[in-house]
Amino acid sequence: MPENADYLAEGPRVGIRHFTLEDGAEFTARARESKDLHQPWLFPPRSAGAYAAYAGRLIEDPTKAGFLVCERDGGGIAGFININNIVEGGFLCGALGYGAFAHAAGRGLMAEGLGLVVRYAFGPMRLHRLEINAQPGNAGSIALARRCGFRLEGFSPDFLYIDGAWRDHERWAITAEMVRSS
Repeated sequence: MPENADYLAEGPRVGIRHFTLEDGAEFTARARESKDLHQPWLFPPRSAGAYAAYAGRLIEDPTKAGFLVCERDGGGIAGFININNIVEGGFLCGALGYGAFAHAAGRGLMAEGLGLVVRYAFGPMRLHRLEINAQPGNAGSIALARRCGFRLEGFSPDFLYIDGAWRDHERWAITAEMVRSS
């Protein structure tokens, strides 16, 4: 995507935008390059067919919202952040999932991108709460949650089925009030 892309929100180094089906080639190439970084924590699509199904769900399903974190210098995809299980009504909450691609890891781009997604979720999306569920051994994910102002709320044994087993998770959350007061 060109440098002057229409982003939903922009920071100094990244912008966020929704997934498109046309992003498949770049996304899957980055996912293949990042296999060692991602596993055993997450498994983003690495083939055209898997990407089309994945992106299609993010585009079509109103209980999901997918965001690509793109470098403003050149527009390359640095990572992705999805809001899953969006519940409206009295809850106004969603669960975050995310991953950096290897070329962008450790550069602070995902922290900037997550901050943009949080503000977008609490602004135009009108959500009240966002949650992150991270496996205790996933130091990078936990550091990102902490760096972006999420608070640790608890521990859930056997919480999510990942890579053939039920995995324990730490539960992190942030609310609109926490962001407004910071």
